[in-house]
Amino acid sequence: MTTSRIRVDEKQIINCRADLNQLVPFKYHWAWEKYLAACANHWMPQEINMAADVAVWKDPRGLSDDERLIIKRNMGFFSTADSLVANNLVLAVYRHITNPECRQYLLRQAFEEALHTHAYQYIIESLGLDEAEIFNMYHEIPSVAKKAEWALPFTLSLGDPFFKTGTLQTDQRLLRDLIAFYVIFEGIFFYVGFTQILSMGRRNIMTGTSEQLQYILRDESMHLNFGIDVINQIKIENPHLWTKEFQKEIINMIKEGVELEYQYAIDTMPNGILGMNAEMFKEYLHYIANRRYTQIGLAEQYANASNPFPWMSEMVDLKKEKNFFETRVIEYQTGGTLSWEEEST
Repeated sequence: MTTSRIRVDEKQIINCRADLNQLVPFKYHWAWEKYLAACANHWMPQEINMAADVAVWKDPRGLSDDERLIIKRNMGFFSTADSLVANNLVLAVYRHITNPECRQYLLRQAFEEALHTHAYQYIIESLGLDEAEIFNMYHEIPSVAKKAEWALPFTLSLGDPFFKTGTLQTDQRLLRDLIAFYVIFEGIFFYVGFTQILSMGRRNIMTGTSEQLQYILRDESMHLNFGIDVINQIKIENPHLWTKEFQKEIINMIKEGVELEYQYAIDTMPNGILGMNAEMFKEYLHYIANRRYTQIGLAEQYANASNPFPWMSEMVDLKKEKNFFETRVIEYQTGGTLSWEEEST
């Protein structure tokens, strides 16, 4: 008995009726390239020396109370958030994305999220932080709790065992959840903490913790790139989903995310410190949000927003999110100092 061959153009990001187990022939080469690049960027938390951080943390004069607050509250959010991200990927996103090459990347991303959770735990253990205090921050600290509460409906939606795509309503629901997950949760909710801790590393304080966060931010830039490509491909294949009303809903949803992250900046930085303050983070979040809007085809919503932390462009240039695969990482596998080279064109 003969059956017709599956054609590559039958592949789709969602609602695919072709064989999900057949990786080739590729349709979405960008997804496969991202998978290969992620594999080449492997690192492990324990490769990074935390001895200097431990010495600074144990020295009563090593850090101010405000600096210690930044470390603890960011560990409280990060350690919970990346576990949530990993659970979403494994239990929900993978189920609804019906393209094999995209699923291949999702498997790699799930491992990297586990690696990030490992890194936060490694930092917490190295510094001897109170694990119960850190874990319970997502219950006890208002801005951490609100970010978790905001993400919960989208998490429950993605993980609903009875949810299936295939209608206008359910496909829009999935697209909304993916935007919440990638654009806001991964693309906005981590940036205040990353900036705060990377600024310490820039001053040669908590260098091991900062280096771990720098690796994690490089990974997260790749995750964000992938998520935006998936979102835009769904829009291309299902243009009827991207209605004016839906776009307005997404614009407001991103604005909600910006406000929640600004409140987090206030909570983690009640006093000006490290050459920055919470008001500067409002400008920074507007700058980042404008990038997120344009990346998914929406107009910028914050007029004249600029980056108040130009040194961040030196450490982790946000433009790398767009052009990440025009660069390559040198000695990234060894957990040594990050060094980037532009590929020749």
